[in-house]
Amino acid sequence: MATTEHDYYELLGVARNATEAEIKKSFRALARELHPDVSDAPDAHDRFREVVEAYEVLSKSESRELYDRYGHAGLRSGGFEPGHFDFGSLSDLFSAFFGDEMLAGRGGSRGADLAASVEIDLIEASQGAKRQVPYQVAITCAHCGGDGSEPGTEVSVCPTCGGAGRLQQVSRSVFGEFVRTQTCATCAGSGRRIETPCTACAGAGRLLDERTLDVDIPAGIHDGQRIRITGQGHAGVQGTRAGDVYVQVHVRQDPRFVRDGNDVFSTVDLSMTQAALGTTVTIATLEGDHELKFAAGTQPGQVVTLRGRGMPVLQGFGRGDHRVLVNVVLPRHLNTEQRRLLEEFDSHADEATYKADEGFFEKLKSAFR
Repeated sequence: MATTEHDYYELLGVARNATEAEIKKSFRALARELHPDVSDAPDAHDRFREVVEAYEVLSKSESRELYDRYGHAGLRSGGFEPGHFDFGSLSDLFSAFFGDEMLAGRGGSRGADLAASVEIDLIEASQGAKRQVPYQVAITCAHCGGDGSEPGTEVSVCPTCGGAGRLQQVSRSVFGEFVRTQTCATCAGSGRRIETPCTACAGAGRLLDERTLDVDIPAGIHDGQRIRITGQGHAGVQGTRAGDVYVQVHVRQDPRFVRDGNDVFSTVDLSMTQAALGTTVTIATLEGDHELKFAAGTQPGQVVTLRGRGMPVLQGFGRGDHRVLVNVVLPRHLNTEQRRLLEEFDSHADEATYKADEGFFEKLKSAFR
């Protein structure tokens, strides 16, 4: 089913000015309804792909802005390829919100995912960093091996669901049959009845543990992006595989720079005489201090571009640029001698003194582009 012809806002059932919370809430509801491991509808798989694709775009500010401005064509030009999800990744995305306990009736249960966060500086984001992130996680109980029952005791089949882990209720109407599936409340979806719960974990099969996660943060990461650490989340039910950890990276603002994609911007203040006579000043860059030479007659608003001194391309090649905007500072308070000298200069100035270089504004426009 081609999803590129559908409006993402309509797929999620939200307005175009919907907030991030409204988009997430709508996605949660649709994901619970349409996930192939939960829904028996024949088109659930395709509809779920559409909903995931819409959420992938609208939940990220960069892709949402691109979509709002230019639609699907803008997403393709930006490198987004809709519809390229495998079934495993869909299940992982679903469990990132809800865990897999509710899917236990299908026998594919794994541990729930968990979220963590870490803060870094912009300079660290440009170079890559390592962080140790503490978090609390459910681990498999060593006493019962995750079984939940006291070793040596019996485990019987759940009498309510007959070991299926879920219950189905069929209702009929003029529109046909509707099948409602829900997790068995008696066994919580395990299909088993524990006669003697484990004395260490009280039958849960898992215990909480404090751990520290070593996280490698790649160079070029953007604020708000997440790093997925597989297999380090909560332990699964009855010894099934653990979930994942999603570490959200927050990049602190640097007062010296403004980031725009892979480019960075900064300003430099030149005095009136420095701009007129030319000078060399030291400016801060992501790689340290840099000597920058300004020619005589430098104008306010002029932009100097340092090629390849911006942010590195995340998981790619090359770097953005560093653009330096010139701000010419004029004197605010003059003493008598200073005023006399300026008046004397003004009396000797003519049209040639202030004549602009040919093509200056064209060069300025090109620099901004």
